[in-house]
Amino acid sequence: MSYFLTTKSLTCRHRFRREQPAVSDSGFTLLEVLISISIIAIALLAANRLQSQTFSMANFGQFYTTAPLLAQYTMAELQAKPIEELADDAGDFGEDHPGYSWKATIQDVESEILGDTAKDLKQVDVTIVFDGDDSTFSIRQYLFLR
Repeated sequence: MSYFLTTKSLTCRHRFRREQPAVSDSGFTLLEVLISISIIAIALLAANRLQSQTFSMANFGQFYTTAPLLAQYTMAELQAKPIEELADDAGDFGEDHPGYSWKATIQDVESEILGDTAKDLKQVDVTIVFDGDDSTFSIRQYLFLR
């Protein structure tokens, strides 16, 4: 019977005794976690900058595709006007092309080489503007009015 009591007492002591948890090397240290978070943050910043740059280049490409067509359209409208109505003018393209506006300037051509022929020439400059001088595109053409 004493054997049974001894075993029971050992069991009780063992049951109430706090054991120290074994130190495990399977987890990550704080330094490793901070370094991995820093690497992820740098990668996300680079991806964000790339996305922003892609968006900017898409807008740039859209403007330089649309602006020449609008400039040619405006130039054709100016050429279709009677000579007496040719004057500096400005406007926009309405709801068809929101944010785009145009400005046309008409100037006399002065040239010693052309002589009297220069009196029949007009220099026409058309400038297309998007978002209030954010992007501009200009073309120049000379009209012979005779």
